[in-house]
Amino acid sequence: MRLLVVEDDGDLRRQLAVALAASGYAVDQAADGEDGYHLGATESYDAIVLDLGLPQLDGLSVLERWRKEGVATPVLILTARDAWTEKVRGLRSGADDYVAKPFQMEEVAARLEALIRRAKGVASAVVTVGPLTLDMAQGMVYKDGRPVPMTPLEYRLAAYMIMKRGAIVSKTEITEHIYDQSFDRDSNVVEVLINRLRKKLGTEVISTRRGQGYVLTL
Repeated sequence: MRLLVVEDDGDLRRQLAVALAASGYAVDQAADGEDGYHLGATESYDAIVLDLGLPQLDGLSVLERWRKEGVATPVLILTARDAWTEKVRGLRSGADDYVAKPFQMEEVAARLEALIRRAKGVASAVVTVGPLTLDMAQGMVYKDGRPVPMTPLEYRLAAYMIMKRGAIVSKTEITEHIYDQSFDRDSNVVEVLINRLRKKLGTEVISTRRGQGYVLTL
């Protein structure tokens, strides 16, 4: 899963990026509204964290432009604790949820997890497909009830494919959703990653659709 954090406070932005990366996400960052708008409009994200008090282009304007242009990515806005009018305006402009500053990183992670689940039509934090179980709250994948040790990249790919179970996922879609912007997006890396997952989850779990991509076949 891939996130965008748009926050002008450098320390807070980095803290969010580190905490969310530790929760298993690939995280891109933007320090102002212009950069944040551009990334959100041109890249594929599973969710966006958006501060409203941004330089160059304020957060509400960014959000309104995204929604007018058809960007449907779930957005969690960051607001001041007592700024109830900002919360209302943000929600009415197309935000999906909000967190008031100061906040706990665990709350942000939990709210993002819930937004991503809802966007993908999943009600529970625990998703079971055949012998596989994805526990998003714990950042773990289990097979037949036993935890499967995974690198962060392996976990992101496994989680994405479990959430997209039954659908063909192209190499392009995989690179857009599991790597951050700085990663060298070589399609051969995707093939290596798929093969590593097959060794850990079983060769029958992921099928190749020639010329199209991969599908979780459970």
